[in-house]
Amino acid sequence: MKILKRLLKIGFILFGIIILTGTIILWIDSLETNYLKINKKDSLSNQSYLITNVNIIPMNQDTVLVNKTVFIKEGIIQQIADTINVHGIEIIDAKNKYLTPGLIDMHVHLWDRYELGLYLSNGITAIRNVWGMPMHLRIKEDITNDKIVSPTLFTTGPKLTGPEFIGDDNLNLFSPEEAKEKVISYKDRGYDFIKIYDGLDKPIFDAVIEQAKISEMDIVAHPSKKVQFSDHLNPQIKSIEHAEEIVQQPLQYDLDTLKLQTIINLISQSKQTSYCPTLTVFNNIYQMMKNDSMLDSEQLDYMNPLVKRVDSKNQFNRWLTAKQKDSTTVSRIKKQHDFHLTIVKKLNESGVNIICGTDAGIGVTLPGFSLHSELNFYKEAGLSNYEVLKTATVNASKTHAIMNSLGTIEVGKMANLLLVDENPLITLATLQKPIYVFVAGRKLDRHTLDTYQDKAKKRNNLIASALRYLENLIVEK
Repeated sequence: MKILKRLLKIGFILFGIIILTGTIILWIDSLETNYLKINKKDSLSNQSYLITNVNIIPMNQDTVLVNKTVFIKEGIIQQIADTINVHGIEIIDAKNKYLTPGLIDMHVHLWDRYELGLYLSNGITAIRNVWGMPMHLRIKEDITNDKIVSPTLFTTGPKLTGPEFIGDDNLNLFSPEEAKEKVISYKDRGYDFIKIYDGLDKPIFDAVIEQAKISEMDIVAHPSKKVQFSDHLNPQIKSIEHAEEIVQQPLQYDLDTLKLQTIINLISQSKQTSYCPTLTVFNNIYQMMKNDSMLDSEQLDYMNPLVKRVDSKNQFNRWLTAKQKDSTTVSRIKKQHDFHLTIVKKLNESGVNIICGTDAGIGVTLPGFSLHSELNFYKEAGLSNYEVLKTATVNASKTHAIMNSLGTIEVGKMANLLLVDENPLITLATLQKPIYVFVAGRKLDRHTLDTYQDKAKKRNNLIASALRYLENLIVEK
């Protein structure tokens, strides 16, 4: 008995040491992102500006409003005119530069707070996270309470799948009743949307949709192979993710443009459905197979250390093995990527609301930088610069009602804005290095944005990221 008591005592002590150590690690990691904190005494507390001599790309129409003045008060656009007389606030002379809405990435996987600065540095002022975890709710709370500067954050709950699709990144559902309970729970806890994933069977799929409608929660869909693709064109499902899912499911890998048009016509009839192609993440499969040294590339230093150590490595090895087993895999992946461009072209021609998303934060798809690659693919698909820019601004804002304060430069809209050197309707590349980024009216200059990039590149938070992921498994699984 004495030995048992001693062992229990030792066990409790060790458990306490582990908890204390984990708490200290997380506390230190939080201190490392203090540069995002809003101090009432510094410039980030200011949300009111007068921007003069600026050319506006409003994105509610294909035009440029030349030499205007914009009045921002407490983060909201109050007035746009030739001249505005307002006293007592900072005046920014834009010197005939161009003002655009901030960019929106509609499909990301957010792993830490360093990435918030990384998105901002790339001109991304709003993100839709599509794999919710407890840490995302804490970040949302800090943003809402004006504690940190960050892109406007929207997040789904955990990915909902069926009983057979096993993986620690999924929430397995075993009955329609359980599905309804999860939707209610995610609503109550503060998640913005429901994410459905591959593996849902029809009864559970229908239950999620039914409860989401009752709970007034939009659904983001990674289509399930156990459900007809057409069933995903339900009014409660506001966006369908990934161009490759059209290839893999209704087309069954048959890269036939005539069959594709039938699917496109079906999607276009569903006026409430946006489509998020995520071409970049699929193209990165091709890039991994072409570049055997990608894991050692400097650009991957911007990836979260845990993701780089586990997911980046696993995906690289997966496709390296595939290439070694079948030399035609490389050309097959490239051919499918090229077909994805055709999908985007036909979606656009058919009037489908295309929204820009990257799947950043998995594999080798970098947060922030990848959005510009995604936009370039849409340009390659044949979209005009205006149509391309719509996917990351006004189109995104129309997808969900809670996002309609974003995406255009109009009176009453949130001041999520970019000041850039050139007209993006002519030169898309100008969006990659904004002079200023305004998020909720807060002004970030280029030096500050470059600092955010540098902080993200140098972070060393593998253990802290692992602990947050462990928290997710304990709480959600």
